[in-house]
Amino acid sequence: MQKLFSLTLFLFTFSLSQAQNKFGNPEVDPVQIQKTYEQWSVYQNKNIMLSRDFTALDVSSKEITKEVFLDQLANGSFIPIRLKSDASVYYYKLFKIQPKTDTSIKATINQIGFDAYKNYKMEGTVFPKFSFKDLDGNLVTNESMKGKIIVIKCWYIHCTPCIKEFPQVNKLVEEYKDRKDIIFISLAEDSPEELKTFLARKPLSYAVIPDMKEYMNEALQLNSFPTHFILNKKGLISKVLPNFESLEVALAKESKF
Repeated sequence: MQKLFSLTLFLFTFSLSQAQNKFGNPEVDPVQIQKTYEQWSVYQNKNIMLSRDFTALDVSSKEITKEVFLDQLANGSFIPIRLKSDASVYYYKLFKIQPKTDTSIKATINQIGFDAYKNYKMEGTVFPKFSFKDLDGNLVTNESMKGKIIVIKCWYIHCTPCIKEFPQVNKLVEEYKDRKDIIFISLAEDSPEELKTFLARKPLSYAVIPDMKEYMNEALQLNSFPTHFILNKKGLISKVLPNFESLEVALAKESKF
């Protein structure tokens, strides 16, 4: 009887282990990566992109929806770790934050999760109605943009991360210059006069629309900058993105449609 119990326990444990490992093992040690804020931050920024399409797993390696996964990051005590897989396949799994882990790691993950959850919930919705004039006097409206992929960068002059990515987004515009169905516009908080002076020193290849602070605060409800939107050809929000790296990945995918 004892042998039968032991065998049953072994088979249960083995089956559980197999279920947990069928997606692969963590690419880093989930405990070790929490030793310092700097160590975790480097990993997070380099390896985890919550805006991309990925298979989401809970702490027991059970598949969950992306919405639930992001909600857990926003409100729970978890860190996301990518599991080892092919380069084009992404499995992100939740791991418990250790009791002695720097509390700033949890606070930062909660904020990242909150922003990612909010961005995710906007996907598939209609971009708020707009009718703007850019710095060159060109009228830009929802109607005039129909049938095109629209890339929108939201920023302001004194936003250091916004300005830092200028060379990268300018290069992106150059990369897609032959695609007449892809339009790049930017919404800036600042006045036309301030923008013209600033952009004379630091050019931006996007069409620039001034005085957009109220629209970005009220219609888009933005609380972090830069924020990038990709609108599909139907005028729906395809992706809401926090930085150039995620924008580049998402646009490469959207441009294939």
